[in-house]
Amino acid sequence: MNKKIASAPHIDRDLSWMYFNRRILQEAMKTDVPLLERLSFLGIYSNNLDEFFRVRMATLSRIAECEDRSLRSESEHAKQLIKQINKLNNRYAQEYERAIHEVTDRLREENIFLLKETELDEEQQIFVSDFFRRQLSGFVSPVWLSAVKQLTEATDENIYLAIKMQVSEARKVSAARKLPSRTDYALIELPVPVCGRFIRLPDREERSYLMYLDDVIRFCLPMIFSGMEYDCFEAYAFKFTKDAEMEIDNDLRNGTLQKISKAVKSRKKGDALRVIYDAEMPKDLLKRVMNRLNLDKLDTVLGGGRYHNHKDLMAFPDCGRCDLKYLRWLPILKPELKENVSLLRLIQKQDRYIHVPFHSFDYYIRVLQEAALSKDVKSIKTTLYRLAKDSKVVKALICAARNGKKVTVVIELLARFDEASNIDWSKKMQDAGIHVIFGVEGLKVHSKITHIGMKTGSDIACISTGNFHEGNARMYTDYMLMTASRSVVRDVNSVFTFIEKPYSPVHFKELLVSPNEMKLRFIRLINDEIMNRQSGHPAYIRVKVNHITDSAIVKKLYEASAAGVPVDMLVRGNCSLVTGIPGISDTIHISGIIDRYLEHSRIFIFAAGGENKTFIGSADWMPRNLDRRVELVFPIEDETQKARAFGILDTMLSDTTNARFMQSDTSYEHVDLRGKKKISSQLTFYHEAQARLKELQSIEKDSVLIPIHSAEE
Repeated sequence: MNKKIASAPHIDRDLSWMYFNRRILQEAMKTDVPLLERLSFLGIYSNNLDEFFRVRMATLSRIAECEDRSLRSESEHAKQLIKQINKLNNRYAQEYERAIHEVTDRLREENIFLLKETELDEEQQIFVSDFFRRQLSGFVSPVWLSAVKQLTEATDENIYLAIKMQVSEARKVSAARKLPSRTDYALIELPVPVCGRFIRLPDREERSYLMYLDDVIRFCLPMIFSGMEYDCFEAYAFKFTKDAEMEIDNDLRNGTLQKISKAVKSRKKGDALRVIYDAEMPKDLLKRVMNRLNLDKLDTVLGGGRYHNHKDLMAFPDCGRCDLKYLRWLPILKPELKENVSLLRLIQKQDRYIHVPFHSFDYYIRVLQEAALSKDVKSIKTTLYRLAKDSKVVKALICAARNGKKVTVVIELLARFDEASNIDWSKKMQDAGIHVIFGVEGLKVHSKITHIGMKTGSDIACISTGNFHEGNARMYTDYMLMTASRSVVRDVNSVFTFIEKPYSPVHFKELLVSPNEMKLRFIRLINDEIMNRQSGHPAYIRVKVNHITDSAIVKKLYEASAAGVPVDMLVRGNCSLVTGIPGISDTIHISGIIDRYLEHSRIFIFAAGGENKTFIGSADWMPRNLDRRVELVFPIEDETQKARAFGILDTMLSDTTNARFMQSDTSYEHVDLRGKKKISSQLTFYHEAQARLKELQSIEKDSVLIPIHSAEE
């Protein structure tokens, strides 16, 4: 590697993430996006930012505060990074407030009104008062600020109102007795879990009226503090984000994490590291709130608008206005799902392949349900990373265990923010007789695989790019292979062997598995493209991933570009590459798509001198995926399916509607549509799935997709 490539730019993952989240914000600003969907994008942006501060900014804060001299460079870098992130956050916050106001104004044009407590007429005032008495009274529990020592003992999942209350001068004058002259301060946590963030008022004349719960509480403050002497109330919203954890990954050199954990004593898990408050809050009240949050100079303090915690916008009532949302795309049912046939036998005959959410996830559920009942099935093994609230997957596995099948489930307890849910499901599965394995020490199990052991015929494996999660399958784009290919099924079973016995030697013939040798295999594949280019053979790299931050992979792609290899990448989120650097990244083109569904699948295509090596799997090109997780990527061998995967990437790279392309300054811009056809890749895939279904129905085929492997091989 030459010195020029070795010193080429590498965008920090956290800065890159800020750029990504801004692209979500930009979707909320697009006038051609349905109005209620724009609200949802605003909610996604807000929720993403909360999680980012809980984890990534928490980690940076710990590193910045570390006083170990051997870690001085890491500490200084973290301090600079925090400053850069806060600068971006302040800028984006202004854009966010403008977007909120614009969308709210547009709602009014559509006869959907968000009323403040001061805008209620007499009839609406009666309704709100009655609503409070019937549904909220008893769930609103004010606490005097004077009695609160540390606010960080409270949850950061909700929104708070800081209350200032006084006796008005007019009442003092008119009162027959002396009234207190002091000012009191209180705190109210909004009872969002009880009734939601948005309260619908009665409609009138084709107009819909709603209120923030914040404003309902503001209006009802005299009722809440009834019996007190106060008649003058002010209420201002604020939220805070706490240190959730220190993310354990390979971003730091060996031993650094342990040193930081021991050295940092000033910051404890749960300390606040970001506060957003109503900029109109009086200084005396603000001072009292801030004094109870244990902030330091590196923490983020931002004055904002009247309302915070906009993640609730993802659940904004549609008020019956489906015309203000995306037209619903119903998942397509494969023909065999409508017939009384054995899916297990169909898979044994030829591979099945589904593309959710365009195809129904019910295909996988039906496979599990049949396996749970079939007397030809002896065992089921699966990995679970995230689970639906009322998981049909788990119910099928429990059914299988009760029917005498040997069921093994590898569940990841460290799936961020789903830890409690996974623990609860684990107990239920253990009670049903399922053998539950809690991952691998030191590694997260992120692969999505199922193995079904058969008494007759070939065993079956299901390999997915996404979680076995019914909710995710309606919102995320993912691919799943269901196969009886002996070599693939054997490798999948070996992954379970590795999980159960992580120190035993395991060799994989077909699959790329991390942390074993996936990274090395990818680097070899890129090296092959470099050599093919230099030899005059076909050479290109086409990749779709969520994130790329691994420094070795980034440098290797720079090296490929310097050799003239065309590199086309679809990167949804973090991207450490910089395009357009002369002699380093001239041939690298990067785009990202934000659309109605979250792009989640990973596809890797290498020209391989004309062989066209194609892989699909769960792994991103990040240190955590390549070095500290059990991940799986599988090859596609059938030429028709290779062409299909190539076509999928080609369609997405040609997207002119929802794609943004990285510029040399690392910004992302929409393609100039002048003289170009308007293409939406997700809409194209849905139409293709519909057309394919009609074609298959017309020729009475029993399979939607062409096999990847043959069960006879």
